[in-house]
Amino acid sequence: MLPEKSRPHVRNRFVLVGDIALILISVLGSFALRLDVNNLPDYFTAALVMCAVALLVKIPTYYFFGLYRRLWVYASTGELRLITVAVTTASVLTSGIMIAIFSSGLIVGMPRSALGIDWLLSIVLIGGSRFALRLLSEQSSGHGSKGKHALIIGAGDAGALVVRELQRSSLLNLNPIGFLDDAPAKQHHEIYGVRVIGKISDLSNILDNRQVDEVIIAIPSAAGKIVRLVTDTCRIKGIPSRTMPGIYELIGGKVNVSRLREVDITDLLRREPVRVNDEIVGQTLEGRRVLVTGAGGSIGRELCRQIARRNPSQLMLLGHGENSIFEILLELREDYPDLTLLPIIADIRDRERIASIFDAHQPQVVFHAAAHKHVPLMEANPTEAVTNNVIGTSHLVQIAAEHRIQRFVLISTDKAVQPSSIYGATKRMAEMLVLDAARQSGLPFTVVRFGNVLGSRGSIIPLFKSQIARGGPLTVTHPDMHRFFMTIPEAVYLVLQAASMGQGGETFVLNMGEPIRIVDLAEDLIRLSGLEPNRDIEIVFTGTRPGEKLTEELWDVGTPLERTAHPDIFRLASTEPLGGLRLRAAVDSLQAACHQADTDALIRTLTESVPGATIHETMSQPVLDDSSLT
Repeated sequence: MLPEKSRPHVRNRFVLVGDIALILISVLGSFALRLDVNNLPDYFTAALVMCAVALLVKIPTYYFFGLYRRLWVYASTGELRLITVAVTTASVLTSGIMIAIFSSGLIVGMPRSALGIDWLLSIVLIGGSRFALRLLSEQSSGHGSKGKHALIIGAGDAGALVVRELQRSSLLNLNPIGFLDDAPAKQHHEIYGVRVIGKISDLSNILDNRQVDEVIIAIPSAAGKIVRLVTDTCRIKGIPSRTMPGIYELIGGKVNVSRLREVDITDLLRREPVRVNDEIVGQTLEGRRVLVTGAGGSIGRELCRQIARRNPSQLMLLGHGENSIFEILLELREDYPDLTLLPIIADIRDRERIASIFDAHQPQVVFHAAAHKHVPLMEANPTEAVTNNVIGTSHLVQIAAEHRIQRFVLISTDKAVQPSSIYGATKRMAEMLVLDAARQSGLPFTVVRFGNVLGSRGSIIPLFKSQIARGGPLTVTHPDMHRFFMTIPEAVYLVLQAASMGQGGETFVLNMGEPIRIVDLAEDLIRLSGLEPNRDIEIVFTGTRPGEKLTEELWDVGTPLERTAHPDIFRLASTEPLGGLRLRAAVDSLQAACHQADTDALIRTLTESVPGATIHETMSQPVLDDSSLT
């Protein structure tokens, strides 16, 4: 990385000396502009007195407002407002003192309009001198001398921010040469001296006819098809590309050029962001004591990040793994130093421990994300799956109902629909427990169900990346394997939206878009790594594993589906066949089977209790292999 060329940072002591001269010029200039030349000697005494008063008043006032504690080479509209307030305050004080002196008879011949002229001249001179420092700094940084040319995709606020930062910083060694934007009104206009030279569809032609060393996608709200179009074109032309994170990744944060990064698989799968009722989410969480189980997991961590932005009175991070809880705790303490954070190491299967936590800390809102989730591992360890996903959820739901909490949200999965795996069946049982508790207690206990999330720990994307790093091959179980995918920030944002809508007993389903072929995902990752599928990196098929289906569903066929106020969230009518005493009896049977390590009884109970379950058909097959996790 190239060292940044030094900027001419003018020391504030020299700015102070300059201000003294400018104050004198302003006062004398105000008299000169107000009076005829022949009358100036008559007002010489008043001018000298005003010079002395202005120096005594204005310099301390400017200091008070921080005009000597800033690097003016980075001056912006915020500094302009500060200068206006500081100069106006100083001029009012100076005018008040001068009028008092004139009224007392100490001086004669004081043109009062000179006070207003002095104020105008002070704003021009004080403000102009500081912005002149910025202009000189930018010229001295030598924008035109930067060796690499950057083309910016998107001429909106983010694109303007990127261009401004590139112009100011030689550290990035990039000179913006133009924008591409599809808005007709922006064509051929300039932003910070950089012209909009065409539409995004013109990218290929522009790369052929202009010197472009890098393309920067500066549209946080860009859909995946736009990102794919740009990256595919750049890949074919051999031009590197970078992007800003998507809008869901930037919720609550600042968009800035330092967050530019390489295009990732999540960018190719972006959808058009839809944001409504953000205020309702804030009302649901602000000032509340919020508990997140599984807070060290991928979904749990992002829940904690987005909840922290909504100003809860306390955020409790509950997890079984101390290292993961410690990591998210450090992150949140750095980003939200004023937020009360409570790390809790506990196992949801320990009913007494969970009850003591609720007694001591009285959570008002609970997000239940703790679960064993890996399909092959749970096929090999069914007792662990049941005790954690079913028995642990049962404990948590009962205790939450006893404490009459304000809101309970279970994070569920598409694998709970017509489950063919132990994991899917246990998550459907967890859904039943939450919905039954809502019916029994009348409390707003809800379920939010969605498909796979990109980049979670132990999931398919990290596995593919590690296989690419080793030189391949990438292992896919079946060429027709499809899965729903969503980014973690988007999924969590929609979970919070759904949670704010819940009245009790609902199952919310997130709009996951179209299912994606795992093979296509593997090929995209290989290409993003600068390689070609089946030439540089081989893709091999290993065969489906126990508990896997070629495709997943988000709801049972025939289940009534309702729209909600959010276009990406749907509500399912509650049609669970099991509840009340029958559900309690099924949970007791599962618990007894776990205590006796009776896998057959456990499978039988799950199959009989969960609608559409086909677990018994897979348990005789080999369980673990080294193929990809889907």
